[in-house]
Amino acid sequence: MSANGWLVWLVTGAAVALLAGLPYWLPRAVVALRVRIFARVGGEEGVRAPGREVPAEEFKRVYGHPAANGRSRGAALSDLFWYWLSPGPEVHQEHLEPGPRYDDVARTTRQILAGLSRAQWTELVGRCTRRVLDELDARPARGVHGVRLRDLMMPVWAEVYYEVVFREPCPRPVRDLITGNADDVVSALKCTGLRHMDRRARLTEYLRARLAHDPPPVPLPSSLTAREQAYYLQGTFFNTAVVQMSEAMAHLLLALATHRPVQDRLLTGAEDPDFLDRVINETLRHFPLFGVAHRITSGEIPRDGQGPIPAGSVLLFNYPEYQGSGGDSFDPDRWLESGTRPSAFIPFGVTANRPCPARGFAVLTMRVAAEEVLRGFRLESSVEHTRSLPSRGPCLLVPRSAAAAGSPARRRIRLAAMRVADRWATVPRSLTQLVLGSYMVWDARRQGLCRNYFAASSGGTSSGGPATSVTVGR
Repeated sequence: MSANGWLVWLVTGAAVALLAGLPYWLPRAVVALRVRIFARVGGEEGVRAPGREVPAEEFKRVYGHPAANGRSRGAALSDLFWYWLSPGPEVHQEHLEPGPRYDDVARTTRQILAGLSRAQWTELVGRCTRRVLDELDARPARGVHGVRLRDLMMPVWAEVYYEVVFREPCPRPVRDLITGNADDVVSALKCTGLRHMDRRARLTEYLRARLAHDPPPVPLPSSLTAREQAYYLQGTFFNTAVVQMSEAMAHLLLALATHRPVQDRLLTGAEDPDFLDRVINETLRHFPLFGVAHRITSGEIPRDGQGPIPAGSVLLFNYPEYQGSGGDSFDPDRWLESGTRPSAFIPFGVTANRPCPARGFAVLTMRVAAEEVLRGFRLESSVEHTRSLPSRGPCLLVPRSAAAAGSPARRRIRLAAMRVADRWATVPRSLTQLVLGSYMVWDARRQGLCRNYFAASSGGTSSGGPATSVTVGR
């Protein structure tokens, strides 16, 4: 073969290898580039925890320090957070700066959530989960269902939190409004889609009309206007609560689908009533719902053996890195003994610094929903399980009935096809996330929602702030 022939052969072979390897190298390269873009937007003021300034052993102490209480003002990324979580980020409980309005909103949230006993939470979540699963069985093609787990669970939590707020069952059209809003927010956050403010506005207008003629039993914060009260419900309950619980359940069910021995142990009904709770803890450790939580310091925070963290610093609390997520095997039994139980585990934040309002019942409700799913189905999946879960969790729901489960060989073919499709879907999705994410970063900076809000305010600290977490991984 001539030299030119060898060169053509080598170039062709390299091109084929490069293309064949796209699903393996391109998504990682795009993630790295996106992280650099977000870091550039965030500026140089960020103090990473864990990191050089805040080592892992000081993570909780710094996180819980009274001066680590700022939410938005002074952080370069705040415009982006406000943009993603519009409308109404200025009155969202996660985003409010410390002060009377935050106290008023947080008190109302606690009162709404405390209106149900553990028995009522159990009944409500079980009933809503069964209703959504029954809709699967009502489809013309019964048998094994191919689903996206996040999409499957979102209507469940839309119904749950509507009933928690209004103390009556959720009408189907309203459920669709809530899921449309929540899906649009989380898709924008993951940069898999642009914002569609018309979808969000439809829920806002429904809530405004509902509050005008039939408000919920628990009085809403008196410090908010009528429109702000609608924004409060939309952001706190019908955005964050629905999204976070849907993501948590998608991670839990996908972990069961991809760890068959763990699922088998649950399905056998062995006498270990706490095993599912340990599975939930292990899932939240490997796949924490928060990526990086941001706080802006209102005063100096001392450090052991070093100078203090200055006031006005942006603290970047990295949950996955702190918890060591994904660094070892998925082992629920590590939670059995104090010697093996991880100490670096904060799935609901730190108690001293505005922890998640759902921390008292999240595990309970996840357990109830999972038990309802497992009562009727076995879960099978062959996809890659990542913390940010942009794929929304492809999975097969296999009926427990042998007659409806179909042929095992046929399911193996479907799982093989699912694996290939999931791997190759990362290529266009990664490019989409890069393009849309870059556009939204630019558009958020152009609109300057947070910056302009504080510029127009009186400068007090009781005004609103942005969301405090962002997913930058794929």
